Amino acid sequence: MIEKEIEIKMADGTCDAVLYEAEDGRKRPGVIHLPDIMGIRPSHRAMAKRLSEQGYTVLLPNPFYRTARGVLFDFPPNFAGDPRTMQRFGELAGPLTPEVMERDAGSYVNYLATQKSVSGAMMGAVGYCYSGQMALRFAAARPDRIGAVASFHGGGLLTDKPNSPHLVLPRVKAQLYFGHAVKDQSMPQEAIDKLNAALKSWGGKYESEVYADALHGWTVADSAAYKQPQAERAFGKLTALFAAALK
Repeated sequence: MIEKEIEIKMADGTCDAVLYEAEDGRKRPGVIHLPDIMGIRPSHRAMAKRLSEQGYTVLLPNPFYRTARGVLFDFPPNFAGDPRTMQRFGELAGPLTPEVMERDAGSYVNYLATQKSVSGAMMGAVGYCYSGQMALRFAAARPDRIGAVASFHGGGLLTDKPNSPHLVLPRVKAQLYFGHAVKDQSMPQEAIDKLNAALKSWGGKYESEVYADALHGWTVADSAAYKQPQAERAFGKLTALFAAALK
């Protein structure tokens, strides 16, 4: 597996990213692996590489390139209401309006489509925590190319705001998978129930489930909530989704 440090020219600047592709020169479906608010780091590099080894060319971008690259937090973050952490979270996420997310989606898809290691098959996107909603918006932005999307412990997927991510569902044609955490303040059970109702009304192909005893962040090895058995189950769900849809 080849790991390439790359830069992608975007409408709003230059995005630092990592591309994982096989060495045999064969074309494979493209996948966008979106890291959580902590950005590109060893844990997500390992996740993206492992996914690539299942038969995909995987792009791991820094969605927060407008604010920073490299280490995004220069202090140990505490997401349990710590003011300094919340301020930094706002600095990173603030520029990412729904319109910006969709514009970036087009740039990432277009970049992958030009790579010799990417086939003409439908592409996939997967997001974690904050980027779960981004993956869903990517599906709405490029329904012509994105055929499957997964979100793991995604936050804020359904809110009372007029720009709630779930409102893009009518534009989505991809197969969807949502793996939710328990006791997740960013996606409480009431919101999960409302999301499930919206998905049922949408009428597309989807699966939405809560992982027992898995707290927010359980899939990422450097998270305090990491839980290996459930993380393995999540990876199995992800690879099964992509195997079925990315053709």
